[in-house]
Amino acid sequence: MASFGKQRIMGRVIVLIILIVAIAIGGLFWFDYLGLLDAKAFFSPALRLVKIPTRSGQALPEDLPTLLIDERLAKRLEAMEIMRTELAEQEKTLQEKQAAIEAMAIEVDDRAKDLEEKEISLRQVLNRYENRKENIEQNAKYLTSMPPADAVKILEASDDQTVIDTLRAVEELALKAGEASLVPFWLSKMDSDRAARLQRKMNEKPISDD
Repeated sequence: MASFGKQRIMGRVIVLIILIVAIAIGGLFWFDYLGLLDAKAFFSPALRLVKIPTRSGQALPEDLPTLLIDERLAKRLEAMEIMRTELAEQEKTLQEKQAAIEAMAIEVDDRAKDLEEKEISLRQVLNRYENRKENIEQNAKYLTSMPPADAVKILEASDDQTVIDTLRAVEELALKAGEASLVPFWLSKMDSDRAARLQRKMNEKPISDD
C-alpha cells in the first residue's frame, strides 16, 4: 500500500510539472504573440519540425496588437509637438504685441508730457499778457490823471512798444468813458520825430507785439 501511495504522488508531481511546463511554454508564445518576447526564434528548430512558421528577422506584421497602440502614441506625440510649436509662436506674438503696446504707452506718455509743458508755457504767456495788460491799463489811468507835461516825460522815457500799448489803452478808456482822448495832445508835446515814428508803428501794427 505504501509503494502504491508513493506512485500516485509521483504521478501527480509529474502531471503538475508537465502542466507548469505547458503553461510556461504557452506564456512564452503569448508574449511572443504580443511582441514582448521572441520565443519562436528560440523554439524555431522544434517549430520547423511541426511546420509552424517562425520569424526570419523581417518587420513585424501590420496586424500586431501593439502596432495600433504605437501609432496612436506616435500621433499623440506629434500632436503635442505641433501644439507646443503653436503655443511657442503664440507666446512670441503676444510678447511682440506687449512690446508694441508698451512702446505706444511710452510715446503717449511723452506726448502727454509735451502737451502739458506746452499748456504750462501757454498759461505763463497768457498770465504775462494779462499782467502786462493790467499794468498798461493801470499806467494809462495814472498818466491820464496827472498833468500832461509829466505824462509826456514818462512816455518819452519808455520804449516805443510800451508807449504804443499805453496810448491805445488811454484811447480805449476815453472811448468807454465817452471823453476826448489825450493821445493827440501828448503826441504834439513829444519830439516830432519820435511822435511820427510812434504814429507810424501804431498804424502798421494795430496789435501789440507782446
